[in-house]
Amino acid sequence: MGKVYRVYRVDHLTQMKIPVGTVQERRNQERAASNHFSLMKLARKIYGETPEDQLRIVLGEELIA
Repeated sequence: MGKVYRVYRVDHLTQMKIPVGTVQERRNQERAASNHFSLMKLARKIYGETPEDQLRIVLGEELIA
């Protein structure tokens, strides 16, 4: 089973992270650091409502089940 990462929307005025959902890693092998960026792009595509809002979406820590 893949790893699950929390997705946050950052409020730039208060610098607070607001949890908006999760993204699951579906690959069997570990991602390289450069491929981790593609997982963040997926999270921005799913949870970002506008192009400006997509810039506020960040990938957080791995959740442990």
